[in-house]
Amino acid sequence: MRSQNFVDNKPLIYLVSTPIGNLSEFSPRAIEVISDCDLIACEDTRNTAKLLSFFNISKPLVSLREHNEVSESLNIIEQINSRGIKVVYVSDAGYPCISDPGAKLVELALQNGINVSTVSGPNAALNALVASGLPCDHFYFHGFLDPKNKVQKDELRKLSTKEETLIFYEAPHRIMDALENMYEILGDRKACLARELTKKFEEFIRLPLSEMVQLDPNTLKGEMVVIVEGKTKEDNPTLTDEEIIKMVNDVIATGVSTKDAIKKVSELTKINKNQIWIILDINYLLLTKM
Repeated sequence: MRSQNFVDNKPLIYLVSTPIGNLSEFSPRAIEVISDCDLIACEDTRNTAKLLSFFNISKPLVSLREHNEVSESLNIIEQINSRGIKVVYVSDAGYPCISDPGAKLVELALQNGINVSTVSGPNAALNALVASGLPCDHFYFHGFLDPKNKVQKDELRKLSTKEETLIFYEAPHRIMDALENMYEILGDRKACLARELTKKFEEFIRLPLSEMVQLDPNTLKGEMVVIVEGKTKEDNPTLTDEEIIKMVNDVIATGVSTKDAIKKVSELTKINKNQIWIILDINYLLLTKM
């Protein structure tokens, strides 16, 4: 399907990015589009009302969030089709759909012949990435890790082989657990923790994960973005999986446990212990399926 938003004679929903901290980042175009709409669908009407009040804008608001996204999206689409109203969707901060509701509204709108456009603005992930000092040419946005410790570690294991710079969101009450799991699973990689972006107390903490886990959690307030270096060539030695497995088996043959053998091989090869575990686990699964 091809669509030209400003030529097609079709209704149009705008997704508008809102400030992540500094209200001056709300663009003139965003204000113009919102001022011209008939209805604003938003993640939280209270937060959006405060934003609109600052810019002396008054519009009808309707809450569209995770728990009612499908039903309210269908309601909005029905109003657009029956009354021809102009609709804007905003989340509480940054872009809709990026670790926020909005994706279902977009999907259903397109299915019903309604075009979708965006108004550019702030994004915490990109703000943090470009100022992190880590490579920006290739990156992987993961967003929030699962709060359950075991599931979170499994997520990180799957991400451990990615060479792209990794981007995570995290809340203050979970940040230390997440950093410790990153250090345990990903190894001692370069990292950057960005918090309070665009606000008065904006801070970038650029440290390897081994030092990041020693931060005082009482100093880490506000929503955070964690940028972590991808797997580097140093993490990816010339040794094949078969060679690594043979080394582990050779050490085990001397009478030590698998855990101690992996520790020894890690020290010899400079390969992260968790990466060796992953290699062993993968090859064990392959053997059991043969």
